[in-house]
Amino acid sequence: MDVKNEPAGPVVVIGDLVGSRDVADRPGLHRSLAAALGQVNGRWGTDLRITVGDEYQGTVPSLGAATAITLTLRLALLPTYDVRHGIARGATAVLDEEARIEDGPGWWAARAAIDAAEERAERAATGASRTAYRSANPDEPTGAVEAALLARDELVDRMDDRALSVLRGLLSGRTQREIADEEGVSASAISQRVRHGGIGVVVSMSEWMEALA
Repeated sequence: MDVKNEPAGPVVVIGDLVGSRDVADRPGLHRSLAAALGQVNGRWGTDLRITVGDEYQGTVPSLGAATAITLTLRLALLPTYDVRHGIARGATAVLDEEARIEDGPGWWAARAAIDAAEERAERAATGASRTAYRSANPDEPTGAVEAALLARDELVDRMDDRALSVLRGLLSGRTQREIADEEGVSASAISQRVRHGGIGVVVSMSEWMEALA
């Protein structure tokens, strides 16, 4: 059995579509998810793939990459569809290379993380929760990352379609002026949205979190 265990530990992501069983156009949902995963894999060089049911999973280069990838995937599907994610750091073991079956503490921790995100979403105070982080190493502090992810989920949950579009544009590297031209509005209107709609905060949070090892 081939065990992958880098010094800091591999980072695993498990994703799940929220309320997908109630979606009438399931083939359309699958195509949208596959396209979003393809874009992410191309950008970050990852191997996220759809598994069984409405789940997808894979390993990513770092915790920072995991935070960026999970936000990018969610924004690619909102507002039509929504997703939740479990992120975890821990060793992974390849059980079957050909069938791409993996196991190990990293995967178990990621499963615990996505379960935690779902459980938090059932409580009124944290109903916007869509992302959680766990570590297979009991000595690794996770509270700061958990807090940042919960705050990010809350801010994104409050955004309307226009705000989501602006956030996507900024995270993809476009300027406020370019976004304003695309949206057919003034640059000052975009600037106000960025300052007062939580968009600027999410962009700053994303930059800081993506630097995590």
